[in-house]
Amino acid sequence: MDALERLIEGLQRAENVEGLQASTEQLRDHFAVRHVIYHWVNSRGERFGAGTYSSQWVDRYLERDYLRLDPVIFGCFQRFTPVNWKELDWSSKAARAFFKDATEHGVGNQGYTIPLRGPKGQFALFTANDSCDDEQWEAFISSNARDLMILAHEFNKKALEFETGADGAPAPSLSPRELSAMTYLAKGFSRAQAANELQISEHTLRVYIEAARHKLGALNTTHAVARALASGLIVV
Repeated sequence: MDALERLIEGLQRAENVEGLQASTEQLRDHFAVRHVIYHWVNSRGERFGAGTYSSQWVDRYLERDYLRLDPVIFGCFQRFTPVNWKELDWSSKAARAFFKDATEHGVGNQGYTIPLRGPKGQFALFTANDSCDDEQWEAFISSNARDLMILAHEFNKKALEFETGADGAPAPSLSPRELSAMTYLAKGFSRAQAANELQISEHTLRVYIEAARHKLGALNTTHAVARALASGLIVV
């Protein structure tokens, strides 16, 4: 079995968003890039993501509502073919400030994003991100574009399975770790404090939070906490 087959096999075993998260970490290490990210908007407009960006950058992106100006989102929404970030429009002052903020929070200066779509209007982006010069990045794309495309569609197929499986499902059931993570956040703990209480890393905590957010159909962490409280899943 070659490396691509092993990566696909691991992805196909994913049963939830934690499995997708583990796959992004595996792909990051395999391709020796800074980040791999999968971002999904389902047929109900609910968003979730799996990836290796830091929790600090994810939180900042949401808090500053960067979705409204992100050139990658806008550039890829109108396309069906992969996009090298260098091809996108970064000319506005807001876009340049966003890019500077992103790189200061650990995002690489190079990106390659594959837009994906589902049969009911679902939209997703699969991205490889790294820090290097243009020539090196072009060589990376040339060598890996085919495998990245195959893996992107495998991610999308898995996300479609998750959505299909959720149709008509009862109220979400959170794992004990997910419940604990959401409870600490609801009590006003920072992520660092919650991770310390659970004796796990902040990165692992983020996996639990993202899993809970996906199950709850929440747009962000605050929304997830509110839904968990409203549904009686957690009590503070």
